[in-house]
Amino acid sequence: MQTANQSSIYLIALGAFSLGMASYVTAGLIPMIEDSFAVSVAVAAQLVTAFTLAYGLGSPIFVALTPAHRQRSGLLLALGVFIIANAASALAENFTALMVWRAIAGIGAGVYLAMGIGASAAVSTPERRGKAIAIIMGGMASGVVLGVPLSLLFAEQMGWQSALWLVALLGLIAFIGLVLRLPVLPAAKTSSLGQKLAILSDGHVLVILTVSLLAAVASLGMYTFIAPLMTDPVYGAVRSVTPYLWVWGIGGVLGSFLIGPLVDRLKGPQLTFAIMLILAASLFVLPLSAALNAWVVMLPIATWGAVGWALQVPQNNELIRARQAQGDGNLAIALNESALYLGSAIGAAAGGFVLLLQLPVWTLAACAGGVAILGALLQTLNLRRQPSRVAETQVRPCK
Repeated sequence: MQTANQSSIYLIALGAFSLGMASYVTAGLIPMIEDSFAVSVAVAAQLVTAFTLAYGLGSPIFVALTPAHRQRSGLLLALGVFIIANAASALAENFTALMVWRAIAGIGAGVYLAMGIGASAAVSTPERRGKAIAIIMGGMASGVVLGVPLSLLFAEQMGWQSALWLVALLGLIAFIGLVLRLPVLPAAKTSSLGQKLAILSDGHVLVILTVSLLAAVASLGMYTFIAPLMTDPVYGAVRSVTPYLWVWGIGGVLGSFLIGPLVDRLKGPQLTFAIMLILAASLFVLPLSAALNAWVVMLPIATWGAVGWALQVPQNNELIRARQAQGDGNLAIALNESALYLGSAIGAAAGGFVLLLQLPVWTLAACAGGVAILGALLQTLNLRRQPSRVAETQVRPCK
């Protein structure tokens, strides 16, 4: 059954690819949706807010409510909801309905990714768990970097609805494949909702989640302001930031896939600490390299994208390892995804405040680098921690 297990991981990754598309494609569809429903840009932009808020806040609740013995069914149900919500979004006849369906799609996406990562770990051996998680995260990164431009190309030719139909179609292919190939997943430890919420009192988990939050503030927050930096007369003054966004995204895809073997060979806390330091260094040198040459700056941008995306592989692996014995590893992953979305929002708001104060643009990168350093310092708490070996217990995948 090892081949079936491996194919299941790639099918989960295909679903993650469609999820990555759905997460960011709406932003590119705003002008078309604005014209279609006669709403303002500000109102149309709330479709992104509806998806991300539902994703970040709703998914941990639904993951916590999923019965321990229904992990496979829960995964398929979440993907099914995601598919239906995207198809319904394409069929929406008014803006209110579209907003509601985007929120439902966000919940389905968040639950699916958390349970998908948990499922990939369940069907993998412990020594290959990092690689399995890397494949899932690489699928999502690829959906953002490659899938979003592809879906926008469809939208330009056939209308904004076609982009959402493409998302639903890819999700449906993954769904059918998983129905046929995904084995029965081992039941998690049965626990009450109150016992599941006790995860928030686990100091080890809280440090992991806080580091993820700070990494998102630094990485995703700075990503929001890459255009002001690169178009500033002092730091690049480029005509188009699109090539740099591609470099950042391609770096993210490569980082997501290549980090897997390292996660399986190295200890998670040490790897996360190293990644946070590299993230800080790349952000600190960003303005200087931009001022030197428009080509030189691509190196720190690619590095920043690579480590920013790669970080979540050891983080999710560590959360599974830390909470597997308690049976709430999926909930821990869902909380980690929530931390990422919250961090992105905080980073964007903080960056806007910096610009409001009319500080030099390089201050954005310096502040982001400082936040990454803070995350690295916090990670030293986990470097000193020696988790119980009980948490290392791994249920063997189905034979």
